[in-house]
Amino acid sequence: MNHLDLILTLTGGLAAALTLGLLTRKIGLSPIVGYLLAGILVSPNTPGFVAHKDLAKEMAEIGVILLMFGVGLHFHFKELLAVKRIAIPGALVQSATATGLAIVILHFFGWTWQEGAVFGMAIAVASTVVLTRVLVDNNHLHTPVGHIAIGWLVVEDLFTVFVLVLLPAVFGNAGEATGAAASGGLAWAMLWTTVKICALVAFTFIVGGWAIPRLLHYIARTGSRELFTLAVLVIALGIAVGAAKLFGVSMELGAFLAGMVVARSEFSTRAATDALPMKDAFAVLFFVSVGMLFDFKAMLEAPGLVLVTVGIVIVGKPLAAILITLLLRYPLRTALYVGAVLAQIGEFSFIVGTLGRNLGVVSEGAFNALVATAIVSITLTPLFYRSVVPLERWLLRVPFLKKLLVRSKGNAEDAITDKHAQHHAIIVGYGPVGQTVARLLRDNDIVPVVLEMNVDTVQKLKAEGTHAIYGDATHPETLKQAGIDQARVLVLSASGLEGKDLIREARELNPDIQILARTAYLREAHALAHAGANSVFSGEGEVALSITEYILEKLNATREQIDRESERIRKEFFTPPSAS
Repeated sequence: MNHLDLILTLTGGLAAALTLGLLTRKIGLSPIVGYLLAGILVSPNTPGFVAHKDLAKEMAEIGVILLMFGVGLHFHFKELLAVKRIAIPGALVQSATATGLAIVILHFFGWTWQEGAVFGMAIAVASTVVLTRVLVDNNHLHTPVGHIAIGWLVVEDLFTVFVLVLLPAVFGNAGEATGAAASGGLAWAMLWTTVKICALVAFTFIVGGWAIPRLLHYIARTGSRELFTLAVLVIALGIAVGAAKLFGVSMELGAFLAGMVVARSEFSTRAATDALPMKDAFAVLFFVSVGMLFDFKAMLEAPGLVLVTVGIVIVGKPLAAILITLLLRYPLRTALYVGAVLAQIGEFSFIVGTLGRNLGVVSEGAFNALVATAIVSITLTPLFYRSVVPLERWLLRVPFLKKLLVRSKGNAEDAITDKHAQHHAIIVGYGPVGQTVARLLRDNDIVPVVLEMNVDTVQKLKAEGTHAIYGDATHPETLKQAGIDQARVLVLSASGLEGKDLIREARELNPDIQILARTAYLREAHALAHAGANSVFSGEGEVALSITEYILEKLNATREQIDRESERIRKEFFTPPSAS
């Protein structure tokens, strides 16, 4: 492989994904469908351009690692503990259901129970990339449904880590587990895996929790965005690789833990906005790489196996998830959402399937059935998810189902508790103007939330009890972190035309918010007003106004004359041309 293969694979794969992603989005389907079709288009199984399959898979792995790091950034440990009541039993029961169904059904295809068990464990785990993308596309990542789904997925990933370690211990000896030696090896493998996972968690949170914030603080003080971005990438990829090399755990789990550590510092928002935008491009390559594995001819040779596998994934797994969610007294809509988002398989399924194939317990035909099922389930999952609300309404029209399914309030379906007070204002910048505005807000019982790019200022404000966020306010995620959807006022205390993009973004996220902007020059005031600011205060205009009032007072003008001239200047200087 040379550098030209790298460029052609990256360019060809992304270009095909862009074209077909736009096309599928245009006809009302998820872009994920387009990405999968792009992979089929550039695969060796179709004529025309052929991308480098192994290279695309490696780049896709980077995307999965960065995606898990990003999930960890937004998923605090307390949120994982909050959903443990459903995530742990839910993931275990659903995984057991998928594995049991595979063993029983595939027995009629002539498979041994060992083959059915390994295949069942491969289809038991959902795709991190798909689940996260569906939640983000529907703005559910930070809702109770999102917390449950992510917690569920983390437990599934941990279960899969055990599977990957145990399979060689069970089937390593010519595919047979024999006698007490095998039992002893299995027990030792389980104990050793548990120890390694606990060691990784302890190392990441104790050592990483001490070192990572200090490293990021030191780099942030340099003022270099490039160095900060590089540091975040090194942390994400470094801990992911360390988890695999030193602890024998999946890189995805290591990246997730690294994200959780960074999330506990004041750098979480900036890390998410500045350092991880490229994760989406790499994540697209995951779907492309899945499509490249698909062999239509092999699927036609065993259509029954493909149909059974698809049935288990999109029917058996969701029903198990829905039933256990309802049994734990969560609302119907929550159960349907959780079932829909977990009705797919992805990257971990291929990892388990590849290991099973190497151990001789998963055939080539079975592996191709995994690929076909992944494509079908990934394509259907966004459609299932968008169908939840209509399906809920239909189910609740049936009287006995309504009585059975409607639950009392006060559980996971309740609206998310806002991170900020209902009446709060966002202040961008904490210079003299921002400090004055924040003091006035506090004096009038309005909670100020400060967005600031000076890490020392942020730490000082937090120590004083002020809600402060370290991050670039021009990024939508930073505004969301500040609670833009519930804020009443946005104050741009720093001057400059770059505020136009910020104003437009804030207006899109919260059309009713009052936006007050400051600028140094009059020529910029009209542009900010046209961008959506309710009021713009210009340094030049305010100086002219103050000088005018001072001169009139020295000339013994009446209060009425002073007010009249002040009003004239305000209209001349501060009224946008379109409103004049």
